[in-house]
Amino acid sequence: MTLEDIGVVFESIRPALQADGGDAELVEITPDNILLIRLRGNCQGCVYSTMTVKMGIERYLTQYFPELSSVEIIE
Repeated sequence: MTLEDIGVVFESIRPALQADGGDAELVEITPDNILLIRLRGNCQGCVYSTMTVKMGIERYLTQYFPELSSVEIIE
């Protein structure tokens, strides 16, 4: 599992974020298999951003990459 591998799958869900004026950037995968992302646009500072990341992005990506332990937001 590489950041590039995740990026290919991630591209299929970005349009949903962008439709609401937001976006997210993949930053890195830690040695503990935590994906760090940076929120952009309307997603940044949104009260629902944690739910979007956990129930949306993380849930979707772990279907393709079960070794991914979590997705976390960084500034």
